Amino acid sequence: MGHDISGYNKAGEEIAYARFSMGNHNATILYNLLDANNYYAGVSGSGGSSTFSIQQIEKALNGYKQFYKNSHFLTLDQKQISEFIQNCLATAKVEGSVGVYFG
Repeated sequence: MGHDISGYNKAGEEIAYARFSMGNHNATILYNLLDANNYYAGVSGSGGSSTFSIQQIEKALNGYKQFYKNSHFLTLDQKQISEFIQNCLATAKVEGSVGVYFG
């Protein structure tokens, strides 16, 4: 079990991916940043998906920057959260939105 969170473009192609083991509390950071706690199912994601607007992803990125503003170095989880949000934002800016699956 674990959290496999994927971002998708409108063509259904995976454009972002983040993986957290079932006991890794850093998964909740990404759920919180995306305001997607209803997809958090404890040891994994709920299996649901949602579509996020540019504004929602920008809000997640701003939240990420505030949350880690005093970090002088990034852990692997912090990097994967940042990359996930940035990849989703890049797609949302081109397509108007991005899909995210919470597995």
